Amino acid sequence: MNQICVISIYVPNVNDAIDFYTNTLGFELNKRYGATIASLVHGELPIILEETNHTTYNQEYKNTGVVLGLRTEDIDEMVTYLKEKEVDFIVDKPTNCPPGKYISFRDPFGNILEYLQFENS
Repeated sequence: MNQICVISIYVPNVNDAIDFYTNTLGFELNKRYGATIASLVHGELPIILEETNHTTYNQEYKNTGVVLGLRTEDIDEMVTYLKEKEVDFIVDKPTNCPPGKYISFRDPFGNILEYLQFENS
């Protein structure tokens, strides 16, 4: 029988994560396992905070993970198409960025994707 035995949250800074999860969300620190791992009290199912260099954090958008950037030649047409498909937009108006304009949305699983329209050089 498969059971979940632990929930691990990979973070870029374990001390900041402990601060947030204890002081903001009210979890209790259970134990530190060296400098990069800590467990929080959470009933029968422990929550592990683990610092890893493989986690990225974007301060502006408050997300971790990888963003898949897709290219489009007509960003306005893409906005119309995606609205018809009822995607979960983060940025639904073409917004200026260094390479041109972008829109941002989530797939059904919460992963973030962007369409980019590059400026003509």
